[in-house]
Amino acid sequence: MGWNLGELVTKYDVPGAQVAVLADGEIQDEAAGVLSLRTRVEATTDSVFKIGSITKIWTATLIQQLVDDGVLDLDRPVRDHLPGFRLSDPAATGSLTARHLLTHTGGVDGNHFTDTGRNDDAIEKFVSTLADVDQLLPPGTVFSYSNSGYVVLGRLVEVLRGKPFNSVLRERLVAPLGLRTAATDVYEAILHRAAVGHVQTGGEVVPAKEWAVSYYSTPSGSHLAISARELLEFVRLHLTDPALVALREPQVEPVPDFGGGIIGWGLGWMLYQDGVIGHTGVAKGQKAFLRIVPSAGVAVAVLTNSTGGEPLARELFDSVLGELAGVETAPLPVPPVDPTGIDADRLCGTYRSTLYDITLTSEHDRAFLLYRARNEIAESFLGKPEDRVEVVRLGDSSIITAEPKADGHQVLSLVGSDEHGRARFLHNGAAAYRIA
Repeated sequence: MGWNLGELVTKYDVPGAQVAVLADGEIQDEAAGVLSLRTRVEATTDSVFKIGSITKIWTATLIQQLVDDGVLDLDRPVRDHLPGFRLSDPAATGSLTARHLLTHTGGVDGNHFTDTGRNDDAIEKFVSTLADVDQLLPPGTVFSYSNSGYVVLGRLVEVLRGKPFNSVLRERLVAPLGLRTAATDVYEAILHRAAVGHVQTGGEVVPAKEWAVSYYSTPSGSHLAISARELLEFVRLHLTDPALVALREPQVEPVPDFGGGIIGWGLGWMLYQDGVIGHTGVAKGQKAFLRIVPSAGVAVAVLTNSTGGEPLARELFDSVLGELAGVETAPLPVPPVDPTGIDADRLCGTYRSTLYDITLTSEHDRAFLLYRARNEIAESFLGKPEDRVEVVRLGDSSIITAEPKADGHQVLSLVGSDEHGRARFLHNGAAAYRIA
């Protein structure tokens, strides 16, 4: 293999990592560093790392199996399959489909957090709470990343298979693929060499209680932990099963620029330039990255236990995908050397999400985002009631933070147009809508 993972772990100050590469039908893998800076247990190739939202591809796969079995129509209203399903908006209840949910165009609040326990009815209970949550957007109008939408997909799996989501996940994917390291919940994870998350600044270990977050969010990415090698065994299924090709067909293209080089969305898959597909996962101090070039039969998985794992992954993608598949990886976004001012009349204003009111202002040729927490959860994320961040112009309708955090600079887009020609949405993957 043409890299030294140990050197990269040191270079990017990442406690531990795994990398696996699928090429010519064979998988090579390597591990380096430690699973925890507290215990100093060595990271090995059979260790398990949480893969966060990469789990959404597993959920999408279970949904496609339902389609293949003739028991689910992606374009029929979800309520036809889920008796009693209800959103706060009756029109959205009647029109929301599984395709909307798979492509993050359902308008379902992606930042709805409520713990519904650890029993087998946790997903069912969570879905019932959506009836009391504001519907952010009409289904099918604007791309807006939604974890809650994938929980609804998980409930579809439960109802149409007649079993809890975790049981279906194990019976339909983990067992048939012969995966030995896949831990589908926290109780299974303790049977493996499990990585714990770290906040890069100061190398702080994420508290143990945050490893096992709410069970309801399993379909969107809260629990699944696996080795990089066995994650690529799952990818091999996608490269060899013709029924799964449909999941990587473009559904939403383009999507607003929010960094990362994503140009579109399939049925679960993120779409990149040059025919590359993939997904990224974040899980309480762990970051996982997956990139695949289906035309070349090449895939790379990089799993890290640090909030600052992305630069390491980018260097590996650039090297491996360039050498084996002849494709370039988009570099991490950085501010222009000499940025011009933003179009204040069109872009400035206050935009609302479930968590924040976000105000974009222009002051003496400088621009700032002011985040005001709207609830206790948002305040816990910020660590204070409000936060002010300087941004600069990146493109005609995009801005980028002037200073980087552990995972680099954040890109946000301002999209849509109201009757006054002003942007309607501030977009960082999820859409916040303009308010007066």
